Amino acid sequence: MANQRKLGRTADQRKALLRNQVTNLIWYGRIETTISKAKEVRRIADRMITLAVRECDNTVSTTKETHNDKGQLVTLEVVNDAPSKLHARRLMMAYLYDLKEEKKDDENKAEYRERTKDNKHPVVEKLFREIGPKYKARNAEKNCSGGYTRIYKLGPRRGDAAEMVILELI
Repeated sequence: MANQRKLGRTADQRKALLRNQVTNLIWYGRIETTISKAKEVRRIADRMITLAVRECDNTVSTTKETHNDKGQLVTLEVVNDAPSKLHARRLMMAYLYDLKEEKKDDENKAEYRERTKDNKHPVVEKLFREIGPKYKARNAEKNCSGGYTRIYKLGPRRGDAAEMVILELI
Protein backbone atom coordinates (compact mmCIF):
# COMPACT_ATOMS: atom_id res chain seq x y z
CA MET A 1 0.00 0.00 0.00
CA ALA A 2 1.21 3.58 0.58
CA ASN A 3 4.55 3.34 2.37
CA GLN A 4 6.45 6.23 3.85
CA ARG A 5 9.87 7.27 2.72
CA LYS A 6 12.45 6.50 5.40
CA LEU A 7 14.49 9.68 4.76
CA GLY A 8 17.60 8.08 6.30
CA ARG A 9 16.31 8.53 9.85
CA THR A 10 14.89 6.46 12.67
CA ALA A 11 11.12 6.45 13.15
CA ASP A 12 11.02 9.02 15.97
CA GLN A 13 13.38 11.42 14.17
CA ARG A 14 11.40 11.06 10.94
CA LYS A 15 8.07 11.74 12.68
CA ALA A 16 9.48 14.80 14.45
CA LEU A 17 10.99 16.14 11.21
CA LEU A 18 7.73 15.72 9.29
CA ARG A 19 5.62 17.23 12.10
CA ASN A 20 7.94 20.23 12.22
CA GLN A 21 7.93 20.77 8.47
CA VAL A 22 4.14 20.39 8.15
CA THR A 23 3.64 22.86 11.00
CA ASN A 24 6.00 25.38 9.40
CA LEU A 25 4.39 24.94 5.97
CA ILE A 26 0.96 25.70 7.40
CA TRP A 27 2.20 28.60 9.53
CA TYR A 28 4.50 30.33 7.00
CA GLY A 29 2.94 29.15 3.73
CA ARG A 30 6.21 27.93 2.18
CA ILE A 31 9.32 25.97 3.14
CA GLU A 32 12.57 25.08 1.40
CA THR A 33 13.60 21.43 1.68
CA THR A 34 14.75 18.42 -0.33
CA ILE A 35 12.42 16.82 -2.85
CA SER A 36 11.87 13.55 -0.95
CA LYS A 37 11.00 15.40 2.28
CA ALA A 38 8.72 17.74 0.33
CA LYS A 39 6.77 14.83 -1.16
CA GLU A 40 6.17 13.36 2.31
CA VAL A 41 5.23 16.73 3.81
CA ARG A 42 2.84 17.32 0.91
CA ARG A 43 0.91 14.11 1.72
CA ILE A 44 0.43 15.03 5.36
CA ALA A 45 -0.30 18.72 4.74
CA ASP A 46 -2.97 17.88 2.16
CA ARG A 47 -4.68 15.61 4.69
CA MET A 48 -4.66 18.34 7.36
CA ILE A 49 -6.03 20.92 4.91
CA THR A 50 -8.73 18.50 3.74
CA LEU A 51 -9.83 18.06 7.37
CA ALA A 52 -10.00 21.85 7.73
CA VAL A 53 -11.94 22.26 4.47
CA ARG A 54 -14.55 19.68 5.49
CA GLU A 55 -15.04 20.98 9.02
CA CYS A 56 -14.39 24.75 8.89
CA ASP A 57 -18.09 25.72 8.89
CA ASN A 58 -19.33 22.90 11.12
CA THR A 59 -20.48 24.66 14.32
CA VAL A 60 -23.42 24.35 16.71
CA SER A 61 -25.01 27.33 18.49
CA THR A 62 -26.46 26.74 21.94
CA THR A 63 -27.86 28.83 24.77
CA LYS A 64 -26.20 28.81 28.16
CA GLU A 65 -27.89 30.01 31.34
CA THR A 66 -25.70 31.13 34.24
CA HIS A 67 -26.06 33.23 37.37
CA ASN A 68 -24.03 36.42 37.56
CA ASP A 69 -22.54 38.00 40.71
CA LYS A 70 -25.88 39.51 41.75
CA GLY A 71 -27.69 36.18 41.46
CA GLN A 72 -29.56 37.12 38.30
CA LEU A 73 -30.15 34.55 35.57
CA VAL A 74 -28.16 35.44 32.44
CA THR A 75 -28.74 33.74 29.07
CA LEU A 76 -25.81 33.64 26.66
CA GLU A 77 -25.74 32.52 23.02
CA VAL A 78 -22.62 30.33 22.55
CA VAL A 79 -21.15 28.90 19.33
CA ASN A 80 -19.38 25.57 19.84
CA ASP A 81 -17.67 23.09 17.54
CA ALA A 82 -19.80 20.24 16.25
CA PRO A 83 -18.56 16.79 17.36
CA SER A 84 -16.93 16.09 13.99
CA LYS A 85 -15.13 19.46 14.01
CA LEU A 86 -13.96 18.86 17.56
CA HIS A 87 -12.56 15.48 16.50
CA ALA A 88 -10.76 17.08 13.53
CA ARG A 89 -9.38 19.81 15.81
CA ARG A 90 -8.05 17.21 18.24
CA LEU A 91 -6.45 15.21 15.42
CA MET A 92 -4.67 18.37 14.23
CA MET A 93 -3.58 19.35 17.74
CA ALA A 94 -2.17 15.86 18.26
CA TYR A 95 -0.03 16.11 15.13
CA LEU A 96 0.94 19.76 14.70
CA TYR A 97 3.35 21.57 17.00
CA ASP A 98 2.22 24.70 18.83
CA LEU A 99 3.90 27.83 17.53
CA LYS A 100 3.51 31.14 19.30
CA GLU A 101 2.27 34.11 17.37
CA GLU A 102 4.98 36.67 16.82
CA LYS A 103 4.76 40.04 18.47
CA LYS A 104 4.27 42.87 15.99
CA ASP A 105 6.79 45.72 15.85
CA ASP A 106 4.35 48.44 16.94
CA GLU A 107 2.78 46.32 19.68
CA ASN A 108 3.62 46.41 23.36
CA LYS A 109 3.51 43.44 25.73
CA ALA A 110 0.01 44.12 27.08
CA GLU A 111 -1.50 44.45 23.60
CA TYR A 112 0.22 41.22 22.48
CA ARG A 113 -1.08 39.36 25.54
CA GLU A 114 -4.61 40.69 24.94
CA ARG A 115 -4.52 39.68 21.26
CA THR A 116 -3.27 36.14 21.93
CA LYS A 117 -4.98 35.25 25.23
CA ASP A 118 -7.86 33.27 23.65
CA ASN A 119 -5.74 31.55 21.00
CA LYS A 120 -3.95 28.60 22.60
CA HIS A 121 -3.26 26.75 19.32
CA PRO A 122 -2.63 29.37 16.62
CA VAL A 123 -1.64 26.88 13.87
CA VAL A 124 -4.91 24.94 14.23
CA GLU A 125 -6.89 28.19 14.36
CA LYS A 126 -5.16 29.37 11.19
CA LEU A 127 -6.19 26.12 9.49
CA PHE A 128 -9.84 26.52 10.48
CA ARG A 129 -10.20 30.30 10.09
CA GLU A 130 -8.02 31.16 7.07
CA ILE A 131 -6.86 28.12 5.11
CA GLY A 132 -10.03 26.00 5.33
CA PRO A 133 -12.50 28.63 4.02
CA LYS A 134 -10.01 29.76 1.34
CA TYR A 135 -9.65 26.26 -0.12
CA LYS A 136 -13.34 25.46 0.36
CA ALA A 137 -14.18 28.41 -1.91
CA ARG A 138 -11.47 27.35 -4.37
CA ASN A 139 -12.85 23.78 -4.47
CA ALA A 140 -16.39 25.06 -5.09
CA GLU A 141 -15.22 27.43 -7.82
CA LYS A 142 -13.07 24.89 -9.67
CA ASN A 143 -15.34 21.92 -8.81
CA CYS A 144 -12.39 19.85 -7.61
CA SER A 145 -10.66 18.96 -4.36
CA GLY A 146 -7.12 18.33 -3.18
CA GLY A 147 -3.87 19.62 -4.64
CA TYR A 148 -3.33 22.34 -2.07
CA THR A 149 0.48 22.46 -2.40
CA ARG A 150 2.94 23.24 -5.17
CA ILE A 151 6.58 22.16 -5.56
CA TYR A 152 9.15 24.35 -7.34
CA LYS A 153 12.52 22.77 -8.12
CA LEU A 154 15.55 24.91 -7.27
CA GLY A 155 18.39 22.66 -8.40
CA PRO A 156 21.05 20.72 -6.52
CA ARG A 157 22.26 21.78 -3.08
CA ARG A 158 25.89 22.69 -2.81
CA GLY A 159 27.77 20.13 -0.74
CA ASP A 160 25.80 16.95 -1.30
CA ALA A 161 23.95 17.71 -4.56
CA ALA A 162 20.53 16.90 -3.06
CA GLU A 163 17.68 18.23 -5.20
CA MET A 164 16.26 21.28 -3.38
CA VAL A 165 12.68 22.49 -3.78
CA ILE A 166 10.29 25.11 -2.42
CA LEU A 167 7.05 23.63 -1.15
CA GLU A 168 4.26 26.18 -0.87
CA LEU A 169 0.54 26.41 -0.36
CA ILE A 170 -1.28 27.43 -3.54
